[in-house]
Amino acid sequence: MLQSIITGSGSYLPKKIVPNSNFEGITFYDENRDPITKPTPEIIKKFADITEITERRYVDDKHVMNSDLAAEVGKLAIENAKINKEDLDYIIVAHNFGDIDANERQVRIMPSISALAKKKIGIKNILCKPYDMNFGCPGWNEGMILADQLLKAKVAKKILVIGSETLSRTVDPFDRNCMIFSDGAAGVVLESRETDNPVGILRHYTRSDNGEEVSYIATDSSLNPNYVGSKANIRMKGRKVYEYALTYVPQVVKKVIDDSGYTISDINKVLIHQANAKMDHAILERIFKLYKLNVTDIPKGIAPMTIQKFGNSSVATIPTMYDMMVKGNFLNQTLKSNDLVIFASVGAGMNINAILYRMP
Repeated sequence: MLQSIITGSGSYLPKKIVPNSNFEGITFYDENRDPITKPTPEIIKKFADITEITERRYVDDKHVMNSDLAAEVGKLAIENAKINKEDLDYIIVAHNFGDIDANERQVRIMPSISALAKKKIGIKNILCKPYDMNFGCPGWNEGMILADQLLKAKVAKKILVIGSETLSRTVDPFDRNCMIFSDGAAGVVLESRETDNPVGILRHYTRSDNGEEVSYIATDSSLNPNYVGSKANIRMKGRKVYEYALTYVPQVVKKVIDDSGYTISDINKVLIHQANAKMDHAILERIFKLYKLNVTDIPKGIAPMTIQKFGNSSVATIPTMYDMMVKGNFLNQTLKSNDLVIFASVGAGMNINAILYRMP
């Protein structure tokens, strides 16, 4: 049988560490665009209690663009897969804002990030097609799903799938939610292989609610009327996102597992998009609840988390966890042959997707 298998991976974490204390001098504004009178240290403490984020990573060099991060992890994944870069049929790059100038904070999506990454990787093959995937935080997952379909349709044999973000340049510095987002990139090489056993991508499912939900995560001007920075800042309706994710992500995960003929007890790892620790814990609990299991039935360490130290790098969170685990760079977390792994994500759109992957 023809299977889509990850043969190499790479990730990039910016060296600049930004602790929560860096935000103490900011006056945050509320949704009515009024200054919040509560002391900022109290706001930060409550934020940390909910999200568990204590620090995040930002790109420090103003000359480094998102496409540079994408190219860097692309090179790493190609090297790790031990393939010739000219043999790639597609490059799929998931992102939300393209290249963003650090000074003007201008969003640029032309040329496409995938085309720029292809150039910066040094690929000359004119038959290697660059695709951008703009699908919110589930973009890398959806890139993997598209790649799987292309591979199994036999129109491609090798595809590079990347998730890359410089979200520190897209946040409103006067919005409390700015403390959630971070920078980073990760990617994999996905190849088609004939195998006797079911390995690689076994099943996937995507749900898109694009009615009133499109406003849950969008862009808007700053909450501070006097701010003269970007006019395309991330704006998130936290409560709406939380309720939506808890209602539907567990259902999507269960469907992928059930449609594959497995049950939750067969799953070794659940890699959930690192959006908010409280939300991710609740999603995991609800997945198990759908199988009539309790919190005490959840295996310890089944859902690794990086958000505490890396923040939310959107499309990069899941492939970053994957790369760290397969390379032994994740404390007490590894992936071994035959492990059944769930990749699950939710984000702007609103979109949800999940992939069931068996380690070869």
